[in-house]
Amino acid sequence: MRAAILADTHLPRGRRSLPRTCIARLRSADLIIHAGDFTALSVLEQLREYGKLAAVRGNVDDLAIRAALPARIELDLGGVRLGVIHDAGRRAGRLERLRGLFQGADAVIFGHSHLPLHEVAADGFQIFNPGSPTDRRRASTHTMGIASAAHGRLRFELIELD
Repeated sequence: MRAAILADTHLPRGRRSLPRTCIARLRSADLIIHAGDFTALSVLEQLREYGKLAAVRGNVDDLAIRAALPARIELDLGGVRLGVIHDAGRRAGRLERLRGLFQGADAVIFGHSHLPLHEVAADGFQIFNPGSPTDRRRASTHTMGIASAAHGRLRFELIELD
């Protein structure tokens, strides 16, 4: 099973839009995971047109999104347990903090910082931030993620977008 992972799209804003390469990956995924900060309900609806969507709300999402989405979710992706939350808090202690929030999860996906990150603990627990496909801020490029799960194993891939 393959999931396309987004966070911090912050749309609509000016002439920004999702890159074509991002949309192609969304359409080909079994599941789209969004870790918050859509900004407007129209973006949530647009993503649902591309495929099955699992999502959490972010700190800048409008009231309609806040009413429609939870602050955190847990998913099964090909036999792997994933947690999804928007704001994972400070960098110090993040991996252990997320492990505690999602006990029994194999990995946690988060957003908020716009900075891509993939960290793996010695026991295999993973945390992953896909960055942003539209609002890179301090990151060097626009990014998204792909998660592949099979036979209880999970692999994350960071994708740099055009």
